[in-house]
Amino acid sequence: MEKIIDESLQGKSLVLEQKKENTRKLFIESYGCAMNFSDSEIVAAILYKEGYNTTQKLEEADLVLVNTCSIRDKAEQTVRKRLEKYNAVKRINPKMKVGVLGCMAERLKSKLLEEEKIVDLVVGPDAYKDLPNLLAEVDDGRDAINVLLSKEETYGDISPVRLNSNGVSAYVSITRGCDNMCTFCVVPFTRGRERSRDPQSILEEVNDLWSKGYKEITLLGQNVDSYLWYGGGLKKDFEKASDIQKATAVSFSSLLELCAKAQPKMRIRFSTSNPQDLTLDVIETMAKYKNICDHIHLPVQSGSNRILKEMNRLHTREEYFELIDNIRRILPTCSISQDIIAGFPTETEEDHQDTLSLMDYVKYNFGYMFTYSERPGTLAERKMEDNVPEEVKKRRLDEIVQLQRQHSEFRTKAYLNTTVEVLIERESKKSDNEWSGRTSQNIVAVFPKEHYKIGDLVNVTITDCTSATLIGEAIDHALN
Repeated sequence: MEKIIDESLQGKSLVLEQKKENTRKLFIESYGCAMNFSDSEIVAAILYKEGYNTTQKLEEADLVLVNTCSIRDKAEQTVRKRLEKYNAVKRINPKMKVGVLGCMAERLKSKLLEEEKIVDLVVGPDAYKDLPNLLAEVDDGRDAINVLLSKEETYGDISPVRLNSNGVSAYVSITRGCDNMCTFCVVPFTRGRERSRDPQSILEEVNDLWSKGYKEITLLGQNVDSYLWYGGGLKKDFEKASDIQKATAVSFSSLLELCAKAQPKMRIRFSTSNPQDLTLDVIETMAKYKNICDHIHLPVQSGSNRILKEMNRLHTREEYFELIDNIRRILPTCSISQDIIAGFPTETEEDHQDTLSLMDYVKYNFGYMFTYSERPGTLAERKMEDNVPEEVKKRRLDEIVQLQRQHSEFRTKAYLNTTVEVLIERESKKSDNEWSGRTSQNIVAVFPKEHYKIGDLVNVTITDCTSATLIGEAIDHALN
């Protein structure tokens, strides 16, 4: 998963319904991508059955868990600061236990547990079902660790609790792990090989969410387009599958259609896509069903063919343009967003200009842009020198950000004097007299509250905009 979740959610302590008979309290924070937030919902569901209610008060927690991210150094430093805070509280409340979950747990297991002794337990992304056993070890006074990666685990049999939910939108995890081996990325090492979840369990979760009043889901995976269910097992082993398994296999476009048909009034999103795996049948399925949202997050990382090769991205600049052209042809209303890394090893000024020219061609609606951060254990760290000076990285990133701002403004201005469907999700951050929601294209829109409420799908006429937000007035409820 290359897209980073909305930073307003980073580190939030998450709370669900309380069970009276539960006597212990869990404080859980999540950092990084949407998959980590989804995983925290699985962890909370497992511990809920083990007698833990969640709390927003760190000081009263019996167990503190932080679900971590290793995708950038900054994310790891943030988590380390939080661990310092936890341990300061732990000195006042010695009964409190501290654990690290997720990608950073897998990567820094012995450092956190044995060398620095700042946590009591370390649990990798495929070992959450082992939490009850690990906590028993901790209760007996022993450190506990399980970072084994699995070839089968998808948590498809666990019904996640919805943490800190607005009751409108929810994540539904459909794949785990990644096989792509991009040279800059730690995910294949921290989350293991790619495997897909049983489509029946996905549909059951989607139907359950609709019955509970949710209006929108996001199908989630490190690389959703490569979803492939043939009865279980790793994606890479599909070639060894039987003829009947191959004939009855469910691809991502098929799963998308199943979800769209199962709940025709529910909005369906997906993230994250990879250019090499986004096939035309996915775009055609999006065009066929109105309830599949018109937005594709399509990380490009660089506009230079030379750098793409160094990154082991299995697409070229030209292939990416062809994909963009097909999206525009089949789904003209579709918005497209990006991930871009500035200053990858050996990146020249010419490579950087290639990225800017690619951006000019696509004119993305929005994006997630970072300077290159060397991650221990990746191929880039082992084989390449991080040789672009920090000031050059920052200057190139600034140029990318400024250009994206221009393109975002160009895209939002196109909505002036048009009417869009907006799903109301929350109060506007700037005014308690306005609602905030998103269009099908994943663009934020704000408008006066009037008689509308959270969860309503509303037709909004756009009268003004910024580079990131549409501003308008609601006309009426949308027919859907």
